[in-house]
Amino acid sequence: MTPEFLEAVLDGDRARASETLDVRLPDDFPGEGIMRFLALRLSQMRRDERFLQWCPHAVVLDGQMIGHAGYHGPPGVNANQSPDAVEIGYTIEEPWRGHGYATAAATELLRRAEERGVRHYVASATPDNEPSLAIIRKLGFRQTGEAIDEEDGLELVFELER
Repeated sequence: MTPEFLEAVLDGDRARASETLDVRLPDDFPGEGIMRFLALRLSQMRRDERFLQWCPHAVVLDGQMIGHAGYHGPPGVNANQSPDAVEIGYTIEEPWRGHGYATAAATELLRRAEERGVRHYVASATPDNEPSLAIIRKLGFRQTGEAIDEEDGLELVFELER
């Protein structure tokens, strides 16, 4: 997701956002909950160019955006403040959930970070988010703690080292 895409979404210009990434947007995108997230990521990209390399990505299937996945930022920006770790996150829109796309997106995030030399990963999920917890555990993450997210409340924190 480029700054231009994020600006278009935040401006409410779905046509420009769609054109910027050359994807069809989900009908209900962006939902209310994501606007704050997108504004935060755009602000981070503007303040620190490292965020451009560790930005969120659109998850696309046959030209249709079905969700987004990415890093919380460059190494060091994670729930544990581990200087060498990146934290991953992912969201698949409702019509496409349950088909393995979130697992595929998370796996791709790990692969891309590994190509950049990262070997330490963090992932967080609320205790009641069973689908996300299943993905995290399937990928080999182990719970190492808990954290309070200002938006989501209590989250379980997991780590993986490769």
